[in-house]
Amino acid sequence: MQLFYNPKLDSSVSQFVFTPEESRHIVKVLRKKESDNLLITNGKGYIFEAKIMISDTKKCKAQIISSTKKHRKMYWFHLVVAPTKSNDRFEWFLEKATEIGVDEITPVICDRSERKIVKQERMEKVLQSAMKQSMQAYLPKLNPITTYTEFVEKEREGLLFIAHCEEDEKMELKRRVAPDKDVTILIGPEGDFSEKEINKAYEKGFLPVSLGQNRLRTETAAIVACTTVNLINNG
Repeated sequence: MQLFYNPKLDSSVSQFVFTPEESRHIVKVLRKKESDNLLITNGKGYIFEAKIMISDTKKCKAQIISSTKKHRKMYWFHLVVAPTKSNDRFEWFLEKATEIGVDEITPVICDRSERKIVKQERMEKVLQSAMKQSMQAYLPKLNPITTYTEFVEKEREGLLFIAHCEEDEKMELKRRVAPDKDVTILIGPEGDFSEKEINKAYEKGFLPVSLGQNRLRTETAAIVACTTVNLINNG
């Protein structure tokens, strides 16, 4: 069954109307009729089961018949990634990271960044679509783009890592990550972090990690990090 998204739903709502876009999709594309059931999430942990009351292509109305609260994971995973030059590649990363399991994403502008502007609304839609496709109850938090310096200067809790390509002594990420521990990982642009940025991260408690022997694209490195954290916690 397909999952829909409505951030305004909560346990107090008994009836609601889908947007015109979703109404048309439900009635025209999915061919849903009155009395058919649908699943909806508010992206905040709830999965609602609803029954269609009025099957209208502009104002499909439904009644909530049950709700389930999904518990969050024991850890919080935060990916901090420099946007790629190609929008498509960055959107691919957002989609796959959501499917695999990420809790928070912060785009950062680094010294060697090739892209310094991202479309927040567009990225939100990519996350929403991936959440629905993978039948998840929590929408990842997407922070506005910020500078690397501004991000690193703030105090952080949990395990802090930076994945860079310099020849420093580094331990593999899978040997650094511990189950049920909050994790923040910095992933740089195609030209890697500058020496100044690496040293600043070290000063703030970030430890260097390796994502393997091969040199990876930004979006690939982010997905490898995401997969590693997920496997350590769910393996």
